[in-house]
Amino acid sequence: MTAATALAPALATPLAPALAGAHFPVAVVGAGQAGLAVSYCLRQRGIEHVVVEANQVGHEWRTRRWDSFCLVTPNWQCKLPGFPYQGPDPDGFMVRDEIVRYLQDYAASFQPPLVQGVRVERLRRAATGAFELVTSAGEFTADQVVVATGPYHAPSVPALAGRLPDGVEQIHSAGYRNPEQLPGGGVLVVGTGQSGCQIAEDLHLAGRQVHLAVGSAPRVARFYRGRDCVAWLDEMGHYTKGIDVFDDADAVRMRANHYVTGRDGGRDIDLRTFARDGMRLYGRLTGIAGARLEFADDLKVNLDHADAVAEGIKDAIDAHIASRGIQAPTEARYVPVWEPAEQVSELDLGEAGITSVVWATGFRRDHRWIEIPAFDGRGYPMHRRGATSCAGLYFLGLPWQYSWGSGRFEAVGRDAEFLADHIDAGRRLADVCGTLTGAPTAVASALPVG
Repeated sequence: MTAATALAPALATPLAPALAGAHFPVAVVGAGQAGLAVSYCLRQRGIEHVVVEANQVGHEWRTRRWDSFCLVTPNWQCKLPGFPYQGPDPDGFMVRDEIVRYLQDYAASFQPPLVQGVRVERLRRAATGAFELVTSAGEFTADQVVVATGPYHAPSVPALAGRLPDGVEQIHSAGYRNPEQLPGGGVLVVGTGQSGCQIAEDLHLAGRQVHLAVGSAPRVARFYRGRDCVAWLDEMGHYTKGIDVFDDADAVRMRANHYVTGRDGGRDIDLRTFARDGMRLYGRLTGIAGARLEFADDLKVNLDHADAVAEGIKDAIDAHIASRGIQAPTEARYVPVWEPAEQVSELDLGEAGITSVVWATGFRRDHRWIEIPAFDGRGYPMHRRGATSCAGLYFLGLPWQYSWGSGRFEAVGRDAEFLADHIDAGRRLADVCGTLTGAPTAVASALPVG
């Protein structure tokens, strides 16, 4: 696989399976990195299946990422099963179009049984035990189903967005492409997760006056003591540590990711540096009353927290280096370059010259199409390493599905291997039960596994 900036045409699948009226041992919903990874693993085990994708391979990366988007983890962490990154820049960070090409090349490398442009509209379980999938191309059934649609389904915009004056342009981070698409004037970016910080930087570098509502997301240094911090954390085992070792697993799953960037070879995102250079920082946005914005009195707390997390990671790296006797250069610790002189609680849009708002406020899950009781009271799938309490139904590609890397290229392949083994065991049990009892395979597959 070689990195490329030009997008390939849509992946050709001349032998795409027919769906209407068909039955498959396994159906995979979604052909992003998760769906493709489990398809590869199923094929390696000789398990017949179909992959159904509402759009095209790489669609989410192509349509929901801005022009300057790049990975925040090094390319060497791209470890899809049978297709690890082999390009010329393992320590670099693939940009958006290269990521799309990587996925397209992956699909082309093993030609999954893929149906593109077909949306699964309903998933339910029949009295026979088989899963029924209602799609835009007709209905079909399957013994087992892997939902590989990820967690980022619908842009989440707070209700208070409706209180902004009509003349203010509003856009969610999923629709942001570049500074030129926004009208002239100041831009308010709401949210400081990875998307919010990187979009704020993109606008700032373009010379726009950026106003940033800062949340509680942590940050991490890009490099420390001669290596990328991701390399240190990988060596320390943080990406393979399972969720079951944490006492507060639910809270861990809901944590915000650390903000950092791979732009221009990778660097820190330091909001204090942005503020020193002219960006306006505020606490969390708490209210909108016409043209007046209201902010919480937590800017300093949020900045200090982000710095403390970054420095805590450095402490852990220092301890690792010392315990292993590793020869690594020393490095001076971070010194804040800016402190808020005062906490601004209110801002007038007109006086500040703000003409547009970018809502970097995340996404919400939308599993309403799944008519199976496999969710908790928050709508989160109840599962153990992706296997739900509904035998034969699996999820793949969720953040912290099992480890920190689960929702990324780094570990989605490990999760796919685990589920493929589980699916294979379920298939074998179904065959045995069917032989012994005469029960249909679909019914037998509903029996618990393990």
